[in-house]
Amino acid sequence: MTPVFGIAGRSGSGKTTLIEAMLPLLGAAGLAVSVIKHSHHDFQMEPPGKDSARFRLAGAREVMVASPFRYAIVHELRDAPEPSLAEQVARLAPADLVLVEGFKAADIPRIEVYRPALGKPPLHGDDPGFLAVVTDAELDTALPCLPLNDPAAVAAFIRRTVGRD
Repeated sequence: MTPVFGIAGRSGSGKTTLIEAMLPLLGAAGLAVSVIKHSHHDFQMEPPGKDSARFRLAGAREVMVASPFRYAIVHELRDAPEPSLAEQVARLAPADLVLVEGFKAADIPRIEVYRPALGKPPLHGDDPGFLAVVTDAELDTALPCLPLNDPAAVAAFIRRTVGRD
């Protein structure tokens, strides 16, 4: 079973930047890594007016766009609920690790990217799902603190945690 590891934090804390910096490091360590990003907002995968957008708007439940370089599937939920994290992971191709951005309360091991300068409270509090805090400040917490400006240290922590070192 593919290990799933979460990266959570407030908007603007640096989650995406951290994941982006870790991906080549994890790849260099021989890991095939997939990423699931949760968004609270609607999003467009294709420009309006393109064929795939027209198919979707005309009522297609799923539209796959494929090229010699990549493919994407857009699935319209319409009146269906958002798929669970487990259902989303199941749709991915086999990998050595799945990193999940968002899903703040998911029952998976996760770290919090926390910047006190944002002026918002941390998420980790009493939540036992958080294993460490990635930060750019000194914190008063019992959790291990990892330096935000050292993605290699964070990647090594994740690899050790999921048994992929």
